[in-house]
Order: sequence, then structure tokens, then C-alpha cells
Amino acid sequence: MTYDLAIGDRGYSSWSLRGWLLLDAFGLPYRTHFARLYTDELPKLLADFAPARTVPALKAPDGTVIPDSLAMAEELASRHPDAGLWPAEPRLRAAARTLAAEMHSSFMALRDACSMNLRAAFTGFQPSERVLADIARIEALWAWARGLSGSKTPWLFGAYSAADAFYAPVAARIATYGLPVGPEAQAYVAAHLAHPSFRRWRAMGLVDGPDQPAYALPLATRPWPGPAPLAAEAVAKGPSENAACPYSGKPVTHFLKLDGRVWGFCNAFCRDKTVADPAAWPAFTALLG
Repeated sequence: MTYDLAIGDRGYSSWSLRGWLLLDAFGLPYRTHFARLYTDELPKLLADFAPARTVPALKAPDGTVIPDSLAMAEELASRHPDAGLWPAEPRLRAAARTLAAEMHSSFMALRDACSMNLRAAFTGFQPSERVLADIARIEALWAWARGLSGSKTPWLFGAYSAADAFYAPVAARIATYGLPVGPEAQAYVAAHLAHPSFRRWRAMGLVDGPDQPAYALPLATRPWPGPAPLAAEAVAKGPSENAACPYSGKPVTHFLKLDGRVWGFCNAFCRDKTVADPAAWPAFTALLG
């Protein structure tokens, strides 16, 4: 019972991130189907996900296509009631749905001025009053949710929920552009940047294709404010300590070095996503002993 998920560039497609988190962060089985944004690849991919015109698009095991991330959240919650996509308590579930719906339809100033870009963290960005108003509204929603739930975890409603998945791209925008938020909101942003699924998505987004010129800005950059990756590097050849790729089980053909040890992978993408953030990948860290 595996879902098929169509996505665009991981470094830039905030909507794809939301759809992917609804599967990966809740342990639901899926296959990803990737196409570059702004190319002919995308309509060709989506031909298999009709009537979808944009990513993400989800195809259920029974062939049903859900071409909208909010609809995905509701349908996955209906099909997998034990996965915990929404809070179990009715009033908190209603609040979580409210937050997700507002994220789905609002904050156009933030979206327009601060496109999601997981490949860079800028300095010197000057947000407009409209962007600051969106950020103030978002902070108010987050504070309201935490006050209502009494959450003692980093997340809005206690356990990580679909509402958190919907605000992951907002956290990414705050991190990328250095947008001003208070300490509580900054802690929530930091929790997103450290979330295992988010880290894996960003690691793949760093290596799943060249930069998209449309997202370049004439600003200085700074180190990504999330967890610092281990210092791995790609190397031309082995031998490696492992004979099979930790992800596919296939024979190794590509290699990286970490702490003086060499590890192998079945293709360049498997290697490069691991180089980008080795600690994000449990299948790899299990090899380290």
C-alpha cells in the first residue's frame, strides 16, 4: 500500500515540501516522482496525475489522485486515523485545521517577497511592512495554538501534526531571509530546521539539480542556521567499508569520506544527499557504529 507523490525542486518548492512531510514525517509509505520546475518535465510528469496541474500531487494505492496539499492532509488522515496527522482532541484538531487552512490560503506578501530557498541564507534582506504584517499574524497564530494546547514540546499542539508540516516552509523562509521573530517563534523555527524529515528534504534539495536562476538575489549569504552537517566529502574511488548501498542494497559505485573512513553508495544522488547532511540519514548513520 504505497502512495505515489509528484514533487518539484526540493530546494524551492514549498508546496512539495508540505505534501512530502505529510507522508515522510508520519511514516506513511510512498514513492517520489521528481520533475524540475519551469521545464517540460513537469507537465509530462503530471500527465500521470490528472487532473493535477501543479505539484505536489498524490496518487493513492487505489488510483485516486489528490492534487492539493490540504486535501492530502484530510484524505491521509481519513485513510490512516492512527498516523496522528491531526490532534486527537476535537478542539485542538479544529484549531490545527484552522491554522493549516490559513497557511494554505494566506500570507501572500510573505510568499511573493520571500520565495522558499533552502539552498541559501541571506543577510541584508529588508522586509516590507506587508511582509512584517504577515509575520506578526503568523506569530500570533503560533502563540494562540501553543496557549490553547499547552504544548510542552517544540510543536504547536504537542505531537508533531499536519499543522506543523504546513508551517515548515514558513519556518524555512524565516531562516533563509533572517526575518525578525520573537524568541518563542525562533525556537519553533529551530525545531523545524532540526526535524529529521526536514533535514533529509533539505539535504536532497541541495543536490537534486542546479540552482534555479529565478531564486537568486543580490544579497550576501551566511551559513544555514540549522544544525551544522558533519564534514563529509565525495571521493573518486574506494574501497569502502560497505559493499551495498545503505538505501537501496545495490552494489556500491560512488564514495564519500567521513572521519577518515570511506563509504559507498549505488549512485551519485545517494552519495551526494549523504554528503550534504550525513547525520540526517539513519540508514547511513547505522553503518558508523
